Amino acid sequence: MRDDFEILGQRLRPGTRSEIELPLPPLYTHTPLPLRLHVVHGRKPGPRLLVCAAVHGDEINGVEIIRRLLDHRQLDRLRGTLIAAPVVNVYGLISQDRYLPDRRDLNRSFPGSDHGSLAARIANSFLNEVVARCSHGIDLHTGAVHRTNLPQIRANLDDPEIDRLARAFGVSVLLNGELPEGSLRQAAAAIGVPILLYEAGEALRFDDLSVRVGIGGVLNVMRALDMLPASRRPGRATPRPFVARSSSWVRAPASGILRSYATLGSHVTQGALLGTVADPFGDNESEIRAPADGVIIGRTQIPLVHEGEALYHLARFKAPEAVANSLEIFQGEPSLGADFQAPQIAEPTS
Repeated sequence: MRDDFEILGQRLRPGTRSEIELPLPPLYTHTPLPLRLHVVHGRKPGPRLLVCAAVHGDEINGVEIIRRLLDHRQLDRLRGTLIAAPVVNVYGLISQDRYLPDRRDLNRSFPGSDHGSLAARIANSFLNEVVARCSHGIDLHTGAVHRTNLPQIRANLDDPEIDRLARAFGVSVLLNGELPEGSLRQAAAAIGVPILLYEAGEALRFDDLSVRVGIGGVLNVMRALDMLPASRRPGRATPRPFVARSSSWVRAPASGILRSYATLGSHVTQGALLGTVADPFGDNESEIRAPADGVIIGRTQIPLVHEGEALYHLARFKAPEAVANSLEIFQGEPSLGADFQAPQIAEPTS
């Protein structure tokens, strides 16, 4: 029999589940507002995986992913321990806001401190009391308000363990990059906990594809960590995803009303017309053209734009046409479910 798992002063016996509360500063009405954790402690030893969502309070796709994960039948065969935090920024969820009441971004406030701002205190408590108890993590995000993201993994792929898990997740696009200053990923890496960041969909909106790909990806990572038994479905191979080493936003050349021609996941060539911006009376019109070859991995959802506003997130690959073709298959897959793994695709050529 394996050892009990201790977190926040509570001990869980092997083969048990529990809901545990991390105390947070109360509302100014003195209403308690704890951060609730769901902990599943398997009967057999294994990794300790954190899956968290709503670090930005308005990013709710991850909340639904965790709800489905906790209801998954295979958790009865779990090896190791699953620590799920469906809503990290409880304050933001209540107010349907990305930020905390002090207008700080929690995902730029790590590692925090126990005597700093509200954001710093929450970050410090979550990092030391929860993240530090884990061996791996998956942080679930969406695009901002009025922006949507193609399902993608963002991670430091120069780390072999993170690269292995990112490829196991099962999306066609991986975005490699440095860890943002003050982010949960950066603070976790500093204490030896590798974390993947899953981006998909739009803030304050449920997106069915994003949720289904997300739950399938989390399960794929758990299988790669030997926390769950391998899928019994025949012919399901782990994909070889395409890695983007750089990305940039294409911004509005003028203020006005956007007419967009480029869709999420589409391949564009340098100079291709992505859309036009015109004033409400149609007197002036400005074209928006792609600055380079790439694939649209994020875009604005609202046609009312100001000059300089970010409109299209363009990821650059060695073989963008191949990426676009694989994304057409990926997005058109009719049976994405709990055991989803993305289709096998060829490696890009130089």
